[in-house]
Amino acid sequence: MRSLQITDWCHAIFQTFVLRDGVYVDATMGKGRDTLFLCRLAGEKGQVWAFDIQEEALKLTGSLLETEGMSGRARLILCGHEHMDRYLAPESVDGICFNFGYLPGGDHRIATQAETSVAAVEQGLRLLKPGGVMSLCIYSGGDTGFAEKEALLGYLKKLPSEAYTVILSPYYNRRGDPPLPVFVFRQK
Repeated sequence: MRSLQITDWCHAIFQTFVLRDGVYVDATMGKGRDTLFLCRLAGEKGQVWAFDIQEEALKLTGSLLETEGMSGRARLILCGHEHMDRYLAPESVDGICFNFGYLPGGDHRIATQAETSVAAVEQGLRLLKPGGVMSLCIYSGGDTGFAEKEALLGYLKKLPSEAYTVILSPYYNRRGDPPLPVFVFRQK
């Protein structure tokens, strides 16, 4: 059995619950691995929107999509994830992926922040269709800090249970501060 990383786990759960050929958002583009995953789910009929504040992320993602034969399948947008609503209508999205923290191998001083991340999740919940899914990979160790994790968890805990189901799926036997996979399911 292969090692199950947080993104593998989030992808497995995500694809179990979303409709194929849907509308998906990669809210934190990074190197484009979630964008590529979503492009495969979207197929020829669906749509993928990917956001990041770093031009390097757009270049890396564009290159990955081209290498994988998915060029042109996603709209790569140089914009903070807290502004997704400028591009997408309420209740128009089947699934949203978040990968909080910093660009792997990039400048650790440029990372997602509690205030904008909570605002982005709030925006994302308004964009989700009934039955939609949101996955959040929350990294809190090292130099990414714990403030973002605590702010996100505090926000998610207050979501009304009649409208959303929030599931935390922590790694139980990893030392230090392992990443935290979280899933939000919008009720129908």
